[in-house]
Amino acid sequence: MKISKLAEAKIGLLSISDRASKKIYVDQGLPKLREWLNSAILSPWTCIEKLIPDDQNLIEDTLINLVDKESCDLILTTGGTGPASRDVTPDATIAIGNKVLPGFGEQMRQISLNFVPTAILSRQTAVIRAKTLIINLPGQPKSIRETLEGLRDKEGKIKVSGIFAAVPYGLELIGGPTIITNETVCKAFRPKK
Repeated sequence: MKISKLAEAKIGLLSISDRASKKIYVDQGLPKLREWLNSAILSPWTCIEKLIPDDQNLIEDTLINLVDKESCDLILTTGGTGPASRDVTPDATIAIGNKVLPGFGEQMRQISLNFVPTAILSRQTAVIRAKTLIINLPGQPKSIRETLEGLRDKEGKIKVSGIFAAVPYGLELIGGPTIITNETVCKAFRPKK
């Protein structure tokens, strides 16, 4: 399969933060997501980036726009997944989704628990809306990489797969484009035919 001949995947990157959206500090979520995706995806892809505050209606409207108008195949959000009153990203995501995929959140928490006991407080989830996969990632830049890529042993080999290993096959199952990954960063799982 020629990678250059594959359809371009359109990925929405959505950073949700009151303070970053008000320029109180520089958003690190979008650059870290873009950096990781550049290292992990070999097939053609493009992205649309948005930085918005923690407001449930605005998050819902932005997600709906990225799916229904911008035709994103995949949307990765970062931020707003904790238990604080302003953390409403999962609530907005579930509200606009057609199917909930709780395994993504379960795996992200399992990975993060290897680093911090407070990972159990995280409410990350994933949904499908139409033919788009939407995944809520943690807000910490280091956690973004860890949850996408997985846990590595001392030699650098993957011990526990990150969630992105399931994304390419998941997109294919819902009618999305083929994504080829750089296996040194993230080996995508596909069942043997």
